[in-house]
Amino acid sequence: MSKVVVSAATQSLAHLPGMARHGSKPSRELPNNPEVTERFLSSLRSFEAATAYPSHQAYLGALHPRDMPDRPRATLQLPDAGRFGPDGEIMPEAEFLALMAAVDEFDLLSLDTEYARRFSETLAGHPMADRFDFDRIKAVADRGLSAEEPRGSLALHLPDGTLIGRVACPLMEDESLAASVMLENLVNKASGALATMRLLEDHDIDPDSIDYVLSCSEEAVGDRYQRGGGNMAKAIADAAGLQQASGADVKNFCAAPIPAMVFAGALVSSGVFNRVAVVAGGSLPKLGMKFQGHLKHDLPVMEDVVGGCAFLVEADDGVSPRIRLDTVGRHRIAAGGSNPQIMQALAVEPLERNGIKMTDVDDFATELHDPEITEPQGSGNVPERNYKMIGGLAARKGEITRAQIPEFAAARGMPGFSPTQGHLASSICYLPHAVRRLTSGEAQRVHLLAKGSLFLGRMSQQSDGMSVLLERNS
Repeated sequence: MSKVVVSAATQSLAHLPGMARHGSKPSRELPNNPEVTERFLSSLRSFEAATAYPSHQAYLGALHPRDMPDRPRATLQLPDAGRFGPDGEIMPEAEFLALMAAVDEFDLLSLDTEYARRFSETLAGHPMADRFDFDRIKAVADRGLSAEEPRGSLALHLPDGTLIGRVACPLMEDESLAASVMLENLVNKASGALATMRLLEDHDIDPDSIDYVLSCSEEAVGDRYQRGGGNMAKAIADAAGLQQASGADVKNFCAAPIPAMVFAGALVSSGVFNRVAVVAGGSLPKLGMKFQGHLKHDLPVMEDVVGGCAFLVEADDGVSPRIRLDTVGRHRIAAGGSNPQIMQALAVEPLERNGIKMTDVDDFATELHDPEITEPQGSGNVPERNYKMIGGLAARKGEITRAQIPEFAAARGMPGFSPTQGHLASSICYLPHAVRRLTSGEAQRVHLLAKGSLFLGRMSQQSDGMSVLLERNS
C-alpha cells in the first residue's frame, strides 16, 4: 500500500445575514410571528462583527483554537481581524450573491439590475477575480428582476428588508426542484467552489493536475425520481475550473468528510488516481438553527455564515502529513450506539490496533461545534463532553489517571470553533491547523474523528463514524 498525504487544505466562510431567514428553523418560525421576526432581523451581525468574531478567525487559521480569548466570546471582536486568513477567507453577502450568479447555469437566480451590477463591481476587486465568470453575472444583471413574482419563486432580501432578487422554481410539480431547494444547492455550490478556488490559488495548484473530486457536503441534489442522487462534486469542479477532473459525492450525514478523506487516500494509494480533491460547501438550512436561544439571551443571531472546505490528497511527497490508512477506525453495527461505545470504536481501537498510545496523539479533533452557539439553546458544550469522554477512555486504559483527565482534555483537545454545520464541525474544520502543525513539527500525530446521526433519516436507528490518524512525515 503506497503512502499518501494531505498536501494542502483551505477553508472559507460566507456571511449571509440576508439569507439567514431562509434557514430551516427561521423559515418555519418567523412568518407566523412578526414580533420575533423584527427581533431576529435587528439581531443580525454586521460583516465587520462576523469577521472579528474569534471563532471565525480560528476557522480561517489566524489563531489556533486553543489561543482564542477566554469565554464568553459571543459578542467579542478581535482587534485588527482580517477578512483573509492563512487558511481562507470570509466573503460578504454582496460578493457571495455575485458568486452565486457566476455559478448559476440554469438562470435560477434573478437579481435587481442595480444591485447585481454593484455586487459585480465589488467582486471584481477580489484577488481571485480572474477565476469568476463575470459574463454570467452580467447576464443576470441584464435580465434584471421582473415586476411580477413568478409562481413558486423565493424572494431574497437585504437584512433591512430590501428586495434584491428571487430564486426560481424550475418545475412546480417537483418538490425536489422547489425554489428553497434550488437556493440551498446554489449556496452549497458557490461556497464549495469558493473553497476550491482558494485551494488552487493559495497553494499554486494546477487545476488540470487534479484527476477526481469527492464532495462531502450535506445537500441533496436531484429530482423527483432520484432525490439526493446528484453530483455536487462535479458541479463544484466545473465551477472552479478543474476541467480534467470527474467526481462523485460521499454521503454520511455529519461524518462524511472523514470517509471522503479515506476514500481519496485509497484511490491514490491504489494508483487509480494521482491527485484527488475533497470539497464541501455550506448548509443553508442550518442558518439561524438556534436563533431562539440566542434571542432569549440577548445575543446576536450567530448562525449567519455558511462554510466551505477543500483539501488535496496525493502520493507521498516526503513533506506533507501522511494519512495512516492502516489506522482507519469504523463504527461497526455491532459496536453499540452509546457515546462511549462510539468513542471506543473511533478513538481507542484503531490506535490500540497499531500499538499507538492515546498519549502519543498531540491533537484529537472531533465534533468542534462552537459552544457559544450551542449552549444558549440548551445543546451544551459538545467538544467538552467528547474530550472528557476521550480522556476517560485513556484513564480506563491506564495511560493517565482520572485526576489527569482535565489536563488531557485541555492539552490534546480544544475549544469548539466551527459553525454548526455538522459536516464541517465534525473534525474536518481542524484540518488546515493539523497540516500546518504536522508540517512544522509542532505536532507528530493528529487524530480526526467524525460522527454522524443516521437515525435522522428514519431508515436506521444506527449512528455512524470514522476516524483516521494523520502523522508527521519523516
